[in-house]
Amino acid sequence: MKGQHLGKIVRNSFAQQIVFWTISYYILLNVFTSTSQTLPIDYLYTAIFMVTIMLPVYFNLLVLIPHFLEKRKYWMYTILVAITGIAGTAFNQLLFDKLIDFVLPGYYFISYYEFRDLLKFFVAFIIVTSLLKLSKEWITLNETKERVIALEKEKLQAELRALMNQVNPHFLFNSLTVLYSLALRKAAETPEAIIKLSDILRYVIYESNAEFVPVRSEVKIIEDYIHLQRYRVGEHAAIDLETSITDNVPIAPMLLLQLVENSFKHGIKGDIENTFIRMKLYANENEINFLIENNRGQGEEIEKNPVKGIGLNNIRERVRLMYSDRGVFRVEEEEHIFRVTLTIQLKAANLKPVSSR
Repeated sequence: MKGQHLGKIVRNSFAQQIVFWTISYYILLNVFTSTSQTLPIDYLYTAIFMVTIMLPVYFNLLVLIPHFLEKRKYWMYTILVAITGIAGTAFNQLLFDKLIDFVLPGYYFISYYEFRDLLKFFVAFIIVTSLLKLSKEWITLNETKERVIALEKEKLQAELRALMNQVNPHFLFNSLTVLYSLALRKAAETPEAIIKLSDILRYVIYESNAEFVPVRSEVKIIEDYIHLQRYRVGEHAAIDLETSITDNVPIAPMLLLQLVENSFKHGIKGDIENTFIRMKLYANENEINFLIENNRGQGEEIEKNPVKGIGLNNIRERVRLMYSDRGVFRVEEEEHIFRVTLTIQLKAANLKPVSSR
């Protein structure tokens, strides 16, 4: 496949050169024709003249541009291309005034132009062919960059889909355990819990495929999730969500929700009355800052079983893929508190506020 593509480029390049030199030949033929009728000697003169132009042109294209201009040796390139043009002009004049009679006796060729005027032909061809070459390389480079960007985007989307595929079944299983516990107790809150869960699952199924969602939509689903988890932990656990949103900026779907779910899963256990989860979210046009902390239980769990850290690793990887160095994901463990902070810079990401859906 790669060889076929290279062959196509070579064939196209060769065809383009044939077209260029053919057009140039007929233009010069009209310039050099001294009478109203084109004579055989005019065809021959133009052909020889073209060969003398092609020598410095291809020397510039194949040697000077790759080894000097493209390596940013601008002064050296300028000097050498000037020498090449002068040398080509001198050779052309020498050929027609002195040497051609030895090769083609009886034609009595002479140079039609003075050195200064002749030099203009060579300079014009060198400039035009250089611009054509550089334009073609620029177009090819841009096409290559676009292909690389497209491939990188496809790879990024595939990695994000794989990460989301890890999140969704895991999230669904943890949510269903709440309904299961309510059903076992035949609790009156079961129908309301089912409605809350259906709203959450609708968000997970449909919104998680979007690249970004309004941050207020993410907050709304977090509030529904906290409400759902209340059926499991009751009113004794201290769960607090504080928000300050001045702009409804976009955020990757389920990024904050996954942190909240992870905190409920690992932070609330044992003595629920002494358990707490504190969340603070600040969002404006410049950045999103989310802090969530809970009892030390999560940190102890991760130390005992590193597999429990998969949820946080998943989030960390999503932040890296979606925001690169604009996203900072920090985990802190103190004696009794496990804390996660997520900061996303929005200005550099060129993400605009979006309307709620």
